[in-house]
Amino acid sequence: MEQTTSNPIRHRREENDKSQDRFFKLRNILNIIFMIGAVVGLVFFFFSDKTIGTVIILASMVFKMAECCFRFIR
Repeated sequence: MEQTTSNPIRHRREENDKSQDRFFKLRNILNIIFMIGAVVGLVFFFFSDKTIGTVIILASMVFKMAECCFRFIR
């Protein structure tokens, strides 16, 4: 028997088209700050004061939340 069903047509914006994302560079910078802050926070948490490490990790999470807000604005 012949299969009569076909895949539905999906209309999505191209993920590779960065020209429409005006916050792309800003989001990348915020992500880099978050990653560096998270690594530094973990180093402080495990090898030094746990309170300072926790504060550094929480502060870096603020940058990640800002990046997420820019992603939703897009």
